[in-house]
Parts: sequence; structure tokens; C-alpha cells
Amino acid sequence: MAERNLDFNKIINRKNTRCLKYDFAKRRGMPEDVLPLWVADMDFETSSYIEDALVERAKQGIFGYSEVQTPYFEIVRKWMKNHHNWEVQEKWLVKTPGIVFALAMAVKAYTEPGDSVLIQLPVYYPFSEVIEDNGRKVVSNTLYLGEDNRYHIDFEDFEKKIAEEKIKLFFLCNPHNPVGRVWTEEELIRLGDICVKYGVIVVSDEIHQDFIFKGKHIVFADLKKEYGDISITCTSPSKTFNLASMMMSNIFIPNHDLKQKFRKELDAAGTSQLGVMGLVACEAAYSHGEEWYQAMLSYVKDNIEFTRNYVEENLSGVKMIDLEGTYLVWLDFRGTGLSAEELEKLIIYKAKLWLDSGKIFGECGKGFQRINVACPRSVVEEALGRIREALSK
Repeated sequence: MAERNLDFNKIINRKNTRCLKYDFAKRRGMPEDVLPLWVADMDFETSSYIEDALVERAKQGIFGYSEVQTPYFEIVRKWMKNHHNWEVQEKWLVKTPGIVFALAMAVKAYTEPGDSVLIQLPVYYPFSEVIEDNGRKVVSNTLYLGEDNRYHIDFEDFEKKIAEEKIKLFFLCNPHNPVGRVWTEEELIRLGDICVKYGVIVVSDEIHQDFIFKGKHIVFADLKKEYGDISITCTSPSKTFNLASMMMSNIFIPNHDLKQKFRKELDAAGTSQLGVMGLVACEAAYSHGEEWYQAMLSYVKDNIEFTRNYVEENLSGVKMIDLEGTYLVWLDFRGTGLSAEELEKLIIYKAKLWLDSGKIFGECGKGFQRINVACPRSVVEEALGRIREALSK
């Protein structure tokens, strides 16, 4: 049986499918006719092997409580070993209904109300939300944009914030969303050594680990044993195989005490088994999805290069930040002279696009826009053309 879903130029009509990306513009305050490239899911059909596995499971007709056994872990273990040279152990694994849920559980498990949690703005906005919504304080070691058109870590500020704010928990985003950095071994070791020195627990969100276009993804917990002892590593097939609505993630916690504290919060939240379809999809993806994954990755890489060239040649005053990982392009509009408010109006009402505004990633994101290029090339070209036309008016 061959992989069938390899036509990434194919336009899939996602409207009226309960699709967050396409069906909720008006409810979220947008014009109904915007072209959406905001939320991080792909407009590609997933692997046909996943489709077939889900159909076969649905035919059983019984959807009672479900759990997995060791073969599931072995499938996940093999993917992590083959793609990231990371040898995980079954006793480390905790499954959760999504990574954001896991972040919230970590906040509850490892901090007390009023404690400070460290993040690196501009960063995926649910980081701040799960901290603040649980009565904790957000502290940022804000990244800075270097002359090399990449973001960098201010390590002196990182250590200073940890010491002054008595940080117990740090959310690491690797690869980083939205700035597209794939952190190097040297950078991760500098962070890790500081965290070990101060006894800081690290929640490493590595959901984009399979989207690396420059450099190499390095699993933070695998660099040193002492990093593993302070780490909660969050992974999922949801970004890689476009399975976000399946609500399942694989969380690895090598430290027994940290795992027990995490599990206690899951129990307190009333979470036990996950939905069976998410488990089936994960197994099928990691077992049979390699051909689809490699083809998709190549297509997305070409989309990124297309975007880079288009921005350089056609969008005066706009700069695309160098992208090493993820399929989320971070565009700098500050050279256009538009205020953050003017930029919002231009994107939404002139270009008729629904992107993720930079300001939702933190104050330092003002003047930027995040655009999802994991879609057919014609859609990327249409979106960029709309920006070009809007800027020329």
C-alpha cells in the first residue's frame, strides 16, 4: 500500500468543518472574508496511513475507555531515536491532552501561587496565559534581535532574573515559536548550567522538533544527566502530522519525584485516559508516516524560501527574520514606518489577512506579524501579494 496524500499543492476546502482556522473569523472579531494563516496547523491532508488507521478503528463501532501498552511506547521510542538520537524510557512517559495542558500542569506541580515563572518573549502566547491564569507571575528573559537577523539569548539577564525573582520554573521553547531559532548545543548548555546552579526546573516545549531547516534539533534533557533530572520534555505528533484536534502529547519526565508531582496534578484535574483516536493516529504516524513527513518537510522548506525571496524582492520596509525551525515565519514590518495599530488595520482590513499579530507574543513583538506557510504555494503567494498591494496603496 502506497502513500496517497503527497499533493501539497492541492487546495482543501476546510470551511464548514468546525475548523478553528477557517470557520471562526467573525466570532473572533475578524471580517468573514479574511484569508487565515494564523493558527499553527497545516492545510495539507495528513498521511493516508493515518487516515486508514482511523477509518479502521472507527469501523469497530465501540469507543469505550482506551489505553495503550508497550508497543505504543516502542513506536514513539523509535521515532525519537531515529530522528533526534534520543533514547527515551517507558517509565518517563506521561500522556496528556495537548502540550498547553501539560504546561499548565507543570505550573501547578512545581510552583505556588505568587511565584514567578521565567519565559523568553516574544514567545508562544499560551506560555504567559497558563502562568497568569494560575496566579503566578510572568518574568521574561527577553530575546534580542542581532545584526545577523537572528534572535539571541541575553545570558547575563537570564541568570540575573533567576536570582532576583527566585525562579523555580522556566519554560524553554525549542525550536522557538515565533522567532524560528533552533538553539545550539552551546546555547542550551549555558542555559542548562544556570538552571542546575539555581535548582530551576525546565519545561522544554519541543513540539516543533521535526521542523528543522538549519542546524540540528538538540533535546535539552539529553545533553547532560543533570539536565534530564530537572526536565519535563514536551513532544507530540500533532504539528508534524497535522493532528492538533486529536489532543494528545507525549511528555517525558526522567526524574521520579518530578513525574509523581506532575501525575498528581493530572489526577487532580480529573485526567486519565486520552481519546482512542489520538492514540491510534500517533501510532500510525510514527510507524508509517516517514514518506509523507519527508515530502511535506521538503515542500514547506520550499515555501519558506519562496517567502524569503518574495519579501526581499517585493515588500519594501519588511524583513523576514531568518528561520531555522518551525513553519511559522516572523515578519518585521517596523521598516514600513507603520505604527502597531496601523499595521493591524492594514493586515486585516486592507490585505484581508488573518495572521497572528506580533503584540500577542509580548510587547517586544509589536511591529511584527507571524504567518503560517504550511499551506499550498498558491495560498502563500496570494497572501504575500495581498500584503504587497496593501502596502502600495
